[in-house]
Formats: sequence, structure tokens, C-alpha cells
Amino acid sequence: MTLRAPLTAAALLATASLAAQAQARPMTPEDVAQLESVGTIAVSPDGSRIAYTTASLPDVTEGEENGTTQQQLKLAYGPSNARDFLPDDINVSGVTFSPDGRMVSFTWADEDEKTAVWGIPVDGGAQRKLAAVEGAAVRSYAWSPDGSTIWMLAGAEEDKARTKQAKAGFNSVVYEEEAKLTRLFSARVGAEVDAEPKAVAIPGYVSAFKVAPDGRHAVVDSAPTPQIDDAYTAKRAHVLDLTSGKVLRVVETPGKLGDIEISPDGAQLSMIAGVDMNDPAATTLHLVDVATGAYRALNAGAPEAAVDAEWLSDGRLAAVIHKGAQSALRIYNDDGSVAEEHHGGALILTSVEAGGGTLAVEANSPRHPGELFVWNDGAFQRWTQHNDWLSEIDFGEQRTFRYTARDGQEVEGVLIEPVGGVPAGGAPLILNVHGGPEAHDSNGWQTAYSKPGHVAAGQGYAVFLPNYRGSTGYGTAFSKQHTGNYTDPEFTDLVDAKRALVEAGIADADRTGVTGGSYGGYATAWSSTRWSEEFAAGVMFVGISNQVSKFGTGDIPYEMYNVHSGKWPWDDWMAMLEVSPIFHVDKASTPLLIMHGEEDTRVDPGQSLELYRAMKIRKPDVPVRLVFYPGEGHGNQKAAARYDYNLRMMRWFDTYLKTGDRDAPLPAERPVLPAGTTGVSSDD
Repeated sequence: MTLRAPLTAAALLATASLAAQAQARPMTPEDVAQLESVGTIAVSPDGSRIAYTTASLPDVTEGEENGTTQQQLKLAYGPSNARDFLPDDINVSGVTFSPDGRMVSFTWADEDEKTAVWGIPVDGGAQRKLAAVEGAAVRSYAWSPDGSTIWMLAGAEEDKARTKQAKAGFNSVVYEEEAKLTRLFSARVGAEVDAEPKAVAIPGYVSAFKVAPDGRHAVVDSAPTPQIDDAYTAKRAHVLDLTSGKVLRVVETPGKLGDIEISPDGAQLSMIAGVDMNDPAATTLHLVDVATGAYRALNAGAPEAAVDAEWLSDGRLAAVIHKGAQSALRIYNDDGSVAEEHHGGALILTSVEAGGGTLAVEANSPRHPGELFVWNDGAFQRWTQHNDWLSEIDFGEQRTFRYTARDGQEVEGVLIEPVGGVPAGGAPLILNVHGGPEAHDSNGWQTAYSKPGHVAAGQGYAVFLPNYRGSTGYGTAFSKQHTGNYTDPEFTDLVDAKRALVEAGIADADRTGVTGGSYGGYATAWSSTRWSEEFAAGVMFVGISNQVSKFGTGDIPYEMYNVHSGKWPWDDWMAMLEVSPIFHVDKASTPLLIMHGEEDTRVDPGQSLELYRAMKIRKPDVPVRLVFYPGEGHGNQKAAARYDYNLRMMRWFDTYLKTGDRDAPLPAERPVLPAGTTGVSSDD
């Protein structure tokens, strides 16, 4: 008999790792359908506990009833020490703590009632209603510092005469002329719900508000109308006297407005905003003097984007900063100087909250969606662990990839390699193009219903998410390279990305595809027409095909003018037509799947129909399919529509991209669903 030496710890770990790899499996669309993540976070005033929500969709792949995102309330006391705090059927939002920390409050619509403010004691007990506005849903709320009052932003008062007319069939709507403004109320907090909350006058259409530490003032985000174009171009911060409703001063920022927070002493605001009216996004952090309304930028011109901010109890300011595809937590002194900065490492920080001595962030990584972390002893400590089944998944390697565009500009993106590595000759490549374009993709979790990510990697694809010209995260100058430059250089950056990945041996030049939604849908349409010879398959979602008709059929014409086109269509009709994919259909040979929500007001569904019609008539031999989603808008919200999208996207790429066969017949009209999805599979 042969004696063997005992295994060392390293050998045991290696053996366990090999066993895990042997059991690993690729990610599937069914996995995507059951993902959950941390939603909102609130830290108790003493920092001893954190309330948070988990966000998930009904799992229609297992027969659950179709619906939209649900948020369940949980309370965490430390790492891996959290518990459910309400029944599963209570879908909450607006989670925070009462000023004394004894209660978690939230908004919820109980059965047929309107959304109201509710609370549940942290030490046990049933939830109870705290405040409500008769006949209107509460959209957001805030506690007074002493806990005696809840301020509520509610919907417009019902016009009973108008409702009666509508029921009689006179339900016509005058476009952009029947604005329904929000209302602000204060309600006493006591043993019974205040039956007569007091109305407070507010200016224009208020979309958000914060109550100052003195309890007498508030800062409200107000625009002239509820129109989304006004939200982008005319929304400003107003300092409001809560007693009289008088506007004391307006912070006259010239561009887009983002997160606003009030300092502990009430003397300053932190404000994330654009630097001018042509700034594509609110990414610059400012400090505002509340007494005068004067403001100054803290990181203007830096190659980064401020994402979220939160004041600490000692008067310092914590901010989440995205630097290209990475992130950091930066702490400012109250005078705006930088006190310290901590790199996120493998984490992508997305929001920050604080209470007592506890600083919490939501963060994701290449291998998990958003989770709760706490900054502790110089490191981000993970407190929650959702989606345990992700340990079964065989992930592709993910990293940033930089290349030089044709004009010398360095461009960065996120690369996910195929599971098992890149084969000789390169892998089929999917360019996943973000929308906006005033957005960016980080080197974190990149798999969703419309993002092929690790599902594609598990099927042998490489996926690249380019932060092309116009993207945020690299400074205002980089994002402004898009303004007035539709398609070039922003979309030549995509072609250059493909060529760089081919040269690096990662991509197969003959098997490169493209997908994206909104502006990413525009990129897909352009790449599948003007640059058709470069792309073997395209999946376009809620995208633009005609820049002339887009102006008249969308809801953001002024925002498009200010930060996108830099001119009106009538300034140069032909120039606008030439940057429209329908103008280049004669060049199209790329099999194109087009999908769109029927209720989309941002990019009218007619944009997809125009391209589909042009393709069908001018290029009848090129595979093209148009799929509409009833009831969906600018992005699918319901679980079944999302799952259906994911199945169609991957099947289209499998048919045309993986094979490299542009002439393959159209796949079946309906995806084959698991038997439990709807009671019967679609091939029965």
C-alpha cells in the first residue's frame, strides 16, 4: 500500500476551487429574471442600524404573476445580520428613520387607498399610518427635526367635474396645457392621523424637497411645468419659508440639476449640477451659501462625475465620485477642501448615506448587483449577501479596456471576455452601447434584461461597453465633444473600438454585433446602416432613426437643442437628415431586430416604425423584425416584457452573430418559454 502525505491548506483550497469550477454553469436569461439588489438605504440617527429595501421583479419564469419592481423593507444591524421587517406583500418606497430613531417610516398604498406615509417601530410592533392627503398620493415626505410634523409632497387635487366628464366619454386631453401641479402639506404626528393637513404654497412644479435643520425652511426643486423638458432645462433650487410659502431666494444655476443636500447647520447646500446650459449632465459638485444663493463648483473640469453626496454629522461632506469606469468615496471639509479620498477598488459605489458615526454605501461589482456596504476601519465592509446562487455561475473575466480613436482621443470601456477565455481567431463580439449619451458604464455589474453581459459571456461571446465621446465620468469637456456632432466622433468611436478589439485578438472581425437602448438604440441603428459592413447583427431598443421627425415627436426638444444637436432641424434640414439612420438604409446588410414600448413618450415608437418600413421596402432581403411592447414606455418595466426582451436579444445574436451568417432565416416569432412561465410553453 502507498502512503500519501496529508494535503496542505493550499492544496485543499486548490482542490475545492477545481471542484467549484467543475460545478459552475453559465448564466441564463432565467437567472437575470430572478436577480435582486439593494434599493434604497437609510441610516438611523445614532448609526446603530440601517434600513434598506431589496428590489426585485416577480419571477415569471417560475409562474409568478407578472408585475413591476417590488421593494421589501429590511433592517440590518451588522454584517450578515438583517431581517425582514414587513410582510412580503407590502411594497414600500421613501424609507427613512424618524428623528428619534425609534421608527422606520415609508410610503405605501394599502389596498385601494392612496399612497400615504406609514411607520413601524424598530423594536417591534405593527405598522401604522402616520400621515396622508385625502384623495391624493403622497410622492415624497420629510420629518421635521423634532419629529412633530411630517411634510408631504402630494399629487394635484382631483378635478371632480373633469372626472365626471371623462366617465361620460369626454376624455380628450389638451397636449401640454393641462398641467397637474404637486402640492405641499404639513401634518401633525400623533396617535391619530391628522385629518386636516395644512397646505403650503410652493412655486411651479415641485419634484423634490428637503427640510432644513431649523424646521422653518425647506429647499425645493421647482420647474415651471411638469414637462420633462422643463425638468432638464429650467429646474432650479428654491429656498422656501415653510410658514408663509414665500420663496426667500433662488439658486440660479444655469444647467441641469441633480442631488441637493442641506448641511447640519443649515448654512450650506451641496448641489450636483451642470456648469452651464450646454453641459450634458449634472456631474459637478457645488457648495451653495443658503443666505445669499451664491454657489461655487468644487470639481469643475475634473475628469470625473459626482454621483451622490451626503453631509456628515461633523459638518464634512461625503461624495461618491466616478472616475471613468471606476469609483471613489471622497470626503470634503466644510470649506470645500478635500479631507480624504478612498478608491472603491473592485466596487462601484452608487450612493451614500450617513447617520451617527456610520457611513453606508450601495455598491456593485463585476460579480454581484447592488449590495449594502459600510465604511469601517479603512475598508468597505459588506453587510448584505443577496443572490447566493451567483456562486454557481461561471463568469467571464471582466476589466477595463482602452484604445485610441482615429483622431487620437483615448477612449475607455468595460470588457467582458467569454467564459473560458478568448478562442484563437477572436470571439463573436457584442458592443453594448449605453444611452444618453450623457451616461457611462462602470466596471461593475453589467448584466440586465437589455444588457447581454455574463449571459452572453457564458455562451461564448465577448461583450464590450464603450464610454464613447459624450459619456460622463471623464469630465465635462469629454461629454461636450458630442454636442453638435451627431454620429461623429461618438459613433466612429464604436467602429474604432471594434477594430482595436480585433487587433488585440479578442474579437472576430466578421462576427461583431451591436445593441443598445435610447441613444444606444440610435447607435445601433446607425451602426446597422451607415457602418453596416462592420456589424453582423444589431438589436435596437427604443432608438432614434430620424433626427428630423424626432424633434417633433419627443418630449425633450429644448434639451436636445441645448446639449445634443446645437441647432434646430430647420437650421439645416439636410444635415439633420444625413445623421439619421433612415438616410443610410441603402447601405444596410446587417440583420436588425427592433424593439420598442408602445407608450414611449421620450422616443416615439414611430422612430422604430420608420426604420422598419424603410428596411422592408428598400432592403427586403435583409432580415429585420419589429417588436412592440404594449403598455411599456421608454424601457420595459414589467417582468414578462423584460424576460421576453432578453430571450429575443440573445436568440437574434445566436442566429446571425454567432454564426456570422447574415442570410440566416428569421427565428420563430415567439421565444420558447419554460413550461412554468405561463402554464404552457410557447411551443405547445
